[in-house]
Amino acid sequence: MTLSQEEKGLPQKISDDIIALILEENLKPGDKLPNETILSQRLDVGRSSLREAMKLLASRNIVTVRQGSGTYIAASPGMVEDPLGFIFIDNKQKLVQDLLEVRFLLEPSIAAMAATRADEKDIKKITALCDEVETLLKNHEDHTQKDIDFHTAIALSSKNVVVPRLIPVINSSIPLFVETTGGILRMETIESHREIADAIACRDPLRAQDAMYLHLVYNRKWICSLSQKQ
Repeated sequence: MTLSQEEKGLPQKISDDIIALILEENLKPGDKLPNETILSQRLDVGRSSLREAMKLLASRNIVTVRQGSGTYIAASPGMVEDPLGFIFIDNKQKLVQDLLEVRFLLEPSIAAMAATRADEKDIKKITALCDEVETLLKNHEDHTQKDIDFHTAIALSSKNVVVPRLIPVINSSIPLFVETTGGILRMETIESHREIADAIACRDPLRAQDAMYLHLVYNRKWICSLSQKQ
């Protein structure tokens, strides 16, 4: 049996309707969607078509399906693992340097915004992640994911709705930086992270901006040094 064009496009239409429902209900990342029975009734669609629509939304990282639990709004809706296609850039050395240039443009200002706008919950999270990164570094363990979480928490604390969409630029660069520098910058990372966290906690935007800038300077120094040796 061959599907008609209308039938082929049905899951797409249903997925658009689900997005409209998410916006209408003002659902946030981590919120649970109504179950399949309720959704199919509200949208007046069959369950099989609804499941196909959910697969589309999951592929676009708009929802996350947790087996046995339900369907939830993704942590960063619409942001797939490599949305900017960095994996396809062969010259990783050039990529690292260019990512660093962009981070200089973005992150000092983001840190300043976080110092002005972070609430107490944000500050506790940033400080806790700073502690975790420090512990991992001192124990010579892989700190990459916690480092990413630290910078992400700062970005989200800016309360700027565009900044979360820029997070992949930051997140994609951190593993590359760690790999490129070979973990040389342990003490510099500990000290600069602590200064950034303290500045945000003290709600000092200029100090936070300078601390983030210095953090990136440490990275640039070693990356440039390694590049010259190669």
